[in-house]
Amino acid sequence: MTSPNPIPRLRRNSVLAIVGLVVLFIIIFPALVRFAANWYWYKEIGFQTILLSEITTRAILMIVGAIAAFAILYTNVRIAQGRARPLPAVMGDMISIAPNAPPLLVRRLAAGVAIFLSFLTALTVSAGWLTVLRFFNGVPFGVNDPLFGRDIGFYTYTLPVIAGLLAFLTTLTIISVLLSGGVYLANGAIAFTGQQIRVARVAGVHVAALLAVFFVLTAVQIWLVGVPQLLFSQTGPFVGASYSDVKAKLPGLYLAAVAALAAAGMFVFGIARRRSVRFFALAAGIYVGVSVLGRALIPAGIQRLVVAPTELTAERPYLAYHIEATRRAWGLDSVRTRDVPGEAQLTAASLRQHGATIENVRLWDREPLRQTFEQLQEIRTYYEFESIDDDRYRIDGRYRQVHLSPRELNSAALPARSFINEHLTFTHGMGLTMAPVNQVTEEGLPVLFIKDLPPVSSVSVRLTRPQIYYGEMTNSYAIVGSRQREFDSPSGDANVYTNYTGTGGVRFNSVLRRALLAWHFGSLDILLSQNIADSSRILYNRNIVERAQRALPFVRLDRDPYTVITDAGLLKWIVDGYTTSTDYPYSQRLADGTSYMRNSVKIVIDAYDGSVTAYIADPTDPIVRTWANVFKGIFQPIDSMPADLRKHVRYPEDLYRLQSALYTTYHMTEPEEFYHREDQWQIPTIQQGESESAFMRRIVMRLPGEDSAEFVFMSPFTPRNKDNLAAWMVARNDGDHYGELLVYRFPKQSLVYGPQQIVNRMNQDPEIAREVSLWDQRGSQVVRGALMVLPIEDALIYVQPLYLRAEGGRIHQLERVIVAYQNQVVMERRLEAGLARLFGGAGAAPPPTRVATAGEAAPTAAPTTTAAPNAPSAELLRRAQQHYDRAMEAQRAGNWAQYGSEIAQLGAVLKQLNASPGSR
Repeated sequence: MTSPNPIPRLRRNSVLAIVGLVVLFIIIFPALVRFAANWYWYKEIGFQTILLSEITTRAILMIVGAIAAFAILYTNVRIAQGRARPLPAVMGDMISIAPNAPPLLVRRLAAGVAIFLSFLTALTVSAGWLTVLRFFNGVPFGVNDPLFGRDIGFYTYTLPVIAGLLAFLTTLTIISVLLSGGVYLANGAIAFTGQQIRVARVAGVHVAALLAVFFVLTAVQIWLVGVPQLLFSQTGPFVGASYSDVKAKLPGLYLAAVAALAAAGMFVFGIARRRSVRFFALAAGIYVGVSVLGRALIPAGIQRLVVAPTELTAERPYLAYHIEATRRAWGLDSVRTRDVPGEAQLTAASLRQHGATIENVRLWDREPLRQTFEQLQEIRTYYEFESIDDDRYRIDGRYRQVHLSPRELNSAALPARSFINEHLTFTHGMGLTMAPVNQVTEEGLPVLFIKDLPPVSSVSVRLTRPQIYYGEMTNSYAIVGSRQREFDSPSGDANVYTNYTGTGGVRFNSVLRRALLAWHFGSLDILLSQNIADSSRILYNRNIVERAQRALPFVRLDRDPYTVITDAGLLKWIVDGYTTSTDYPYSQRLADGTSYMRNSVKIVIDAYDGSVTAYIADPTDPIVRTWANVFKGIFQPIDSMPADLRKHVRYPEDLYRLQSALYTTYHMTEPEEFYHREDQWQIPTIQQGESESAFMRRIVMRLPGEDSAEFVFMSPFTPRNKDNLAAWMVARNDGDHYGELLVYRFPKQSLVYGPQQIVNRMNQDPEIAREVSLWDQRGSQVVRGALMVLPIEDALIYVQPLYLRAEGGRIHQLERVIVAYQNQVVMERRLEAGLARLFGGAGAAPPPTRVATAGEAAPTAAPTTTAAPNAPSAELLRRAQQHYDRAMEAQRAGNWAQYGSEIAQLGAVLKQLNASPGSR
């Protein structure tokens, strides 16, 4: 006897070893490294329970899903392998093409396919880990749907799990049919002979049994999932079950479920009685016919023949369900409305009573101001202002609205990009720039309360720790506490350096951890650099939006995080978070399916150490209470938020925009009024030069009937396809009134000028047209700021700033302010001058919008009176007008020599006018 040749076995073992190593280094090891890096990071911020819950739940779902999938698939494969026998060959003229593969090969291939499909199925199941956790910890809404009387929590927590489980079983059943059929085809139990299909008895029984299971699952799915999902139908003119859904489609669903059970019974009967393939086809055809008839054809006929001719009458109760559900799901049911006459006559005394409102009129738009900050305050090329935030502070004892813009580090703009520069030396941004919304210098530039490097403050708000290690632009990692000095800020010809003393980041406290992090970030320098010590820290996931999303993956984030300066001079970021659902019955949906939203979470991130704190902002929201049950200890009550942060909390922009847009239609609560859209509103938009004004803005104002000014989010409404104003809406931000939504409605029978009408009057004003035409010449460009709607008592004032910038430049100078009231429009160099022209000299008592020195706070101006010009001044004004008119005529004629002469003479007259006693 001779021993078997060991070489083939050796080769096979070598191949298996190589495959194992490839799997290890391509799949397993990177996954472990990624887990380690995530674990270090979650432990840093104290949110380990999020990662542990995810890993544990995913693992359980994968194991259960894989076992269940493999058990179902492989059991059917084994049945197909063990009981089937090849069909006998067909003799005569017929040619048999039934394959008869080796049983061992079929068994191995089928088992491999079953394992692979089980793995894919398990991955799909594990993706629903949040849905499963929400199901086991769901807090009821306390509100029942109007049709079936179930708590809304059933549709939010339970229905997705039932639908997922049934989809899982149905998918496995279909795969089992295909996989078993493939095995039968391979071993010859199913054969194609000529144009006929020959099926062995065993194969037919097996496949028919699987199809019977499929129809049972279909019946259960229709009954438990299809019927409840009727409340999300869009058959009618709204979201939710309509007349035809309730009267026709609902019975059709029940009938289809019965037909599916009948089909399953016929399959069982056919197996017992050894019926032909035609009998099974008849059973399936009966279900399909009943389903199409009851779920599609009859409801469509009812909709067209019964509902359409009298749609309002038929849909009235269901339309009422839709309106009520939408208002509740989107928080519109708590909106309070007040009627205002819209005919109040403002006086100088009225404006004095609203001094805080006038003092905080926002004359600087975000984008022009950001571009101006870039030119004036970036200081170095690697600093950048990503965005402008609006906020309110009590500055030197006065309630002021200000713009803030953090000065962040843009590592891509470093003069020399290297590992040391990008990750060890230049690690953070520095401070911010703060400017009041309504003040400018004599040159037309913004007044700066906080400016320069290191930040210098001219007001009571100061920065004590200005370094920004975590921000909106920090997308790369940084290593602090290394042997390389950290650049802090420029100082003349030298630089100031610092050492990080915060608690953020992950320590390099071992060679293994250092190697893992080097692999994770794909940087050999982390492992080999002599500048990195064991006590050094690596800061990663520093982008605040990414940081918040990783920390709370089940929360939807607002697009506009903002910076806050605490009373201690620290920089904090606040990110608004939303709990949402796509399963609120009868509620209007967004394009992504969202039908419920609450601003239930406020996330605070420290700009220095990156600490993350999540507060429950709306304890009445059942979804956030559900997540609090799932992840114990993650959320803090809003009452525990420090007072110096709490006073800067604001109503989030994304939610307010959605609510405002929905309220244009859903302020109509009567079904008949809603159906006809007879009082539908719209949010006005006007093309103004380069940008579109959205009219939604945060302002400080005193609301009608209130005693003091407050910070609000305000937007006007106009009737649909009309220009006059119909109402305006505010979201309150301060104190106990936080989150309140108020709508002030004007009478329908009176005319209140809307934004488009005011803009038309501005464009038609000869004085404004001449001035704009004169400035908007070659070499310069006039930029119209956004038109602001300013409610004062029961009336409205419109304010629009005009900026001037050099052609191709980015510095904006505030040159004029247009003020409009009713049918009057004036343009002046500053706001209070325009108000004085409209309402008299005592009409404007706030600080002037122009100050003597850039960067200094403006003093409060005392009320003044406007004296009539004396005779010399009147004569000089007449001569100035003559020279100006002649200059315009020369310009139109192309006589530039005369134009220059007249402008020079105009300048001389203006100097005389400025020096005359009557002008002082």
